[in-house]
Amino acid sequence: MTTKKETNLQILGMTCAACANRIEKGLNKIEGVEQANVNLALETVSIKFDPTKTNLQNFEEKIRDLGYDVVSEKAEFTITGMTCAACANRIEKGLNKMDGVAAATVNLALETATVEYNPSVVSPKDMIEKVEKLGYGAIEKRDEEKANVDYREQAIQRQKRKFIISAILSLPLLWTMFAHFSFTSWMYVPDIFMNPWFQLALATPVQFIIGKQFYVGAYKALRNGSANMDVLVAMGTSAAYFYSLYLVLRSLGAHHHIEGLYFETSAVLITLILLGKYFEAKAKGRSSEAIKKLMGLQAKTATVIRDGVETIIPLEEVVVGDHLQVKPGEKIPVDGIIISGESAIDESMLTGESVPVDKKAGDTVIGATINRNGSLRIEATKVGKDTALAQIIKVVEQAQGSKAPIQRLADKISGIFVPIVVGIALITFLVWYFIVDPGEFAVALEKLIAVLVIACPCALGLATPTSIMAGSGRAAEYGILFKGGEHLERTHNITTVILDKTGTITNGTPVLTDVIVENGWQNGEFLRLVGTAEKNSEHPLAEAIVSGIQEKGIALGKTEQFEAIPGFGIKAVADGKEILIGTRKLLDQYHIDFTVASKTMQQLEENGKTAMLAAIDGKLAGIVAVSDTVKDTSKAAIKRLKEMAIEVIMITGDNERTAKTIGEQVDVDRVIAEVLPEGKAEEVKKLQQQGKIVGMVGDGINDAPALATADIGMAIGKGTDVAMEAADITLIRGDLNSIADAIFMSKKTITNIKQNLFWAFAYNTIGIPIAAMGFLAPWLAGAAMAFSSVSVVLNALRLQRVKL
Repeated sequence: MTTKKETNLQILGMTCAACANRIEKGLNKIEGVEQANVNLALETVSIKFDPTKTNLQNFEEKIRDLGYDVVSEKAEFTITGMTCAACANRIEKGLNKMDGVAAATVNLALETATVEYNPSVVSPKDMIEKVEKLGYGAIEKRDEEKANVDYREQAIQRQKRKFIISAILSLPLLWTMFAHFSFTSWMYVPDIFMNPWFQLALATPVQFIIGKQFYVGAYKALRNGSANMDVLVAMGTSAAYFYSLYLVLRSLGAHHHIEGLYFETSAVLITLILLGKYFEAKAKGRSSEAIKKLMGLQAKTATVIRDGVETIIPLEEVVVGDHLQVKPGEKIPVDGIIISGESAIDESMLTGESVPVDKKAGDTVIGATINRNGSLRIEATKVGKDTALAQIIKVVEQAQGSKAPIQRLADKISGIFVPIVVGIALITFLVWYFIVDPGEFAVALEKLIAVLVIACPCALGLATPTSIMAGSGRAAEYGILFKGGEHLERTHNITTVILDKTGTITNGTPVLTDVIVENGWQNGEFLRLVGTAEKNSEHPLAEAIVSGIQEKGIALGKTEQFEAIPGFGIKAVADGKEILIGTRKLLDQYHIDFTVASKTMQQLEENGKTAMLAAIDGKLAGIVAVSDTVKDTSKAAIKRLKEMAIEVIMITGDNERTAKTIGEQVDVDRVIAEVLPEGKAEEVKKLQQQGKIVGMVGDGINDAPALATADIGMAIGKGTDVAMEAADITLIRGDLNSIADAIFMSKKTITNIKQNLFWAFAYNTIGIPIAAMGFLAPWLAGAAMAFSSVSVVLNALRLQRVKL
């Protein structure tokens, strides 16, 4: 019988009973929902559901699809005590089962958990208690930051100390192994080392003090109805230790050498596993090096000017609106606007471009970039977590902490792996004891231990997350920000790339080139009215028109009304006159005759210029034309994409002639012109229906729907916040070469993951039978197991050396 669950969600945005009914109906249509009741007064919904068929995340997505919002928060935790993929899976499942948790992801490599939850149902404290109940430790990231403690580094140092003590105690026991082989019989072994009581005295602290972590981990895992690497290690080493203890106690009074002792096996195994864990932890620390590098870019202090006095203060004390002095050679502390001064700014940390960018008063600057040669005074506009660098760090952390779809296979296998291995080990023992070498308990035990130890699933659990960490971190260094592991995985499958024209293929900074007046208008008055209307628009073409008019020394007036009509143009009222500026379709819509200007428009467009009609008080008043230059790198970048067998399409709201002129310049495969913002998303869907995997690249608000619809949305870094929010990848450099680089990095990362998974599977597939057949001594199996995990992490770290 299926257990029904009930959960409550807080909803934002409901205004009437119709809203409540709409949400209720939508939720009740979800498979697995037994009943959903919305309370408009309390702004809540109560849902009874079958957890085997649906979950909280589906409810939240449905509510958001209907146009409302759900109160949800995200918490990040540092998790301690995990030893393998089975541990991560157990914590993840435990958190996901909690009422109020929408989604929980545990990353073994980063030793973190990210949980999206409903704060009215569950709290971070509840989650920590859940993790602790499962047998692990958890601390919320913000508490960790407040405490200014690096728990991972502390864990590494503890592991190092344990290994050193274990190695010192195990070395004499390892030495006794030389007495077991004929080819090493010439080596001197002190008699004391062969004394069974001496061996017992050395092995016991290693087994129960140093090795306590394995017993604790195994107990907690079994208590929660699952098994992990600790179970295998505890079983294998305990079998060796207690069998040896039994032989010693059976020979009480004997001070001479006793045959068949395995104290060295248990102690050396624990030592080797600790060594492997130490190397693994160090290597995992290197795989998150990108985050440390990004954090290291931040300035530590800032020179603030308050009440006319310059004072050096910690970066954390800078507030929005502060005026800061930045001297030549200094890092710019926060994002801001230059108030006075000129300088060349090294933005390579942000864009990857080595050539400094000239900046003057009125220009924006980004925190952590370097002021090369001039003294600047800036006003802080974004500080702390709102700065561009902080947002980049956040995106990289999210990507490194997310889970790629390819990891699901490894997770499923890890979940059932340990019980299967224990079964194989027991069968191995029985076969050796009753068939291969009848009655030889010690021989059969040795084979059982070898199978248990070599089968550790650590390599399997680390195969995917370490590659995702290293790959996304390396991409970030080149200004390519993947928002999640799933996007990093999917990008290499792209077959078609759609490029927006303005600001993507072109520089996005067009200039006013032509002004043609009609119907008796004076040039100056015509431009004053056009500039006054356009100054309210955020479109790059509008900015070019306004800038060009102001450069002519024409003062602009005030608008009384303004309306942007996406894909068509603008409508405004200034000086009591109604002004329309935009496409032919806009004037057609208002039944304004522009026949007299048609030939001039055509000529301008054939020259690659964007021409806009202007009408005042219902009559054509003239034409303004702007020209946007193609980026220097666009043609070469598009050629690279075509060489990768990727179809390249340019899409724009611009007219057919202008679009084709630009398209021919950069040699795209296809041009789709005169497309409205919602039409861009429709064009993406058409290509998807043809079975193509579509990557959409854009930079404006009007690109957001298409970016969200595409299989992979890429926002050019200098675009709007809305575009970046809708995209799966942000290309900070604004260079189209970053598209090919992102696809290349995705391919490299997926290849690396597949290599890791292959070797992790192959290692266990080959290693277990070899151990079962008796060709591996337990200590050698332990060394091989440790090497497998370290080798997987080291292979992933190769991604940090990839050149783009």
